[in-house]
Amino acid sequence: MLDRRLEDLPGYELIAEGLTDIAAKVESTSALLIAIGAPRLRYLGLPVPYEAEQPVDPELRLYRLLGQQSGYDAYSRYNSLIRRLVRFERALEHRLARARSSFR
Repeated sequence: MLDRRLEDLPGYELIAEGLTDIAAKVESTSALLIAIGAPRLRYLGLPVPYEAEQPVDPELRLYRLLGQQSGYDAYSRYNSLIRRLVRFERALEHRLARARSSFR
């Protein structure tokens, strides 16, 4: 579902997994992460379906889901996932900016 030309961006696998889970209507950590980042990801041109924004309070749902998983410190894991999302968004934004500037 996600363009393989983006494989080298940090967090690609997490974003690709989240888009797959959303398409399959699976509520997972990666799907909730997509729900959190949906507006910006869509703005950057990713095929994020609008139903991705359906979960109420995806940030809280993600935190609770992480808390239920054994062996994880929910706070640290949550922050780590958010950082990975932001790194992916920034890397994609940078790539798009470079591509636009090369056409000028």
